[in-house]
Amino acid sequence: MADDVKFKDRPSDLLKVGKGFSLKAADPDETPGYPGGKSDGELLLGDLDEKLAGLQERLFAQSLYGGTKRILLILQAMDTAGKGGIIKHVVGAMNPQGVKLRSFKAPTPEEKSYDFLWRIEKEVPPAGAVGVFDRSHYEDVLIHRVHRWASPEELERRYSAINEFEARQTAAGTRIVKVMLNISREEQKARLLARLDDPAKHWKYSSNDLKERAFWDDYMDAYQKAFDKTNSELAPWHVVPANKKWYARIAVQHLLLDALEGLKLQWPAPDLDVELERDLVERS
Repeated sequence: MADDVKFKDRPSDLLKVGKGFSLKAADPDETPGYPGGKSDGELLLGDLDEKLAGLQERLFAQSLYGGTKRILLILQAMDTAGKGGIIKHVVGAMNPQGVKLRSFKAPTPEEKSYDFLWRIEKEVPPAGAVGVFDRSHYEDVLIHRVHRWASPEELERRYSAINEFEARQTAAGTRIVKVMLNISREEQKARLLARLDDPAKHWKYSSNDLKERAFWDDYMDAYQKAFDKTNSELAPWHVVPANKKWYARIAVQHLLLDALEGLKLQWPAPDLDVELERDLVERS
């Protein structure tokens, strides 16, 4: 059974960015803590779908009786790293009514007229929900650093603003799970070529991906700076090796499971006389 091939240690500990972390030294091909192969990982993913869905349902049920807890999964990555696969194969196991997915593209003229966090604040998940940011407020320090669209002083202000924003969200009952899917430059090239080789995937290809690929090293430096500036006890970063899609999926699944279990969720206890209601149902 897939249950026999488990992580040796918790991915939330294994993949957490710690003091002295170096993105350049992180191997995107590795499968930290997991001794199995692709088939084992795919079976494990399916085996834990029900557990993930059950915890999400408990989170949602609590919110109907005054609970304020919620989850916010932040997915950041270079193009082709597998964010869509995570959303489909991991987040997709949960009840869509309890999931709030938001994909942040280039800001609109209206959004540009406000501070960069204005559009982010509006999309924070409500109590009882699992929010997913497919790209996020981190774009406003990553791409702006790479292309020098913001001054060093403004970038520093944004790092501080992000830390304050995430601290506020945590205080309000949000468990933040920050994930960077880490693929190699060579793997990205292979995935771009695979999209061009498959007519069914041509729609996924964008020439802009190739333009941004030219700034690969600058992006890696920008990610490193983001980790250095915004990794915190309340909202730590996790860097997930993503050259193997199956591994990235089970790793993120476990990060969500750990986050939900850490909320210590209980089924709500409504003011209900079960025996009386049972009797009324039987008489109906």
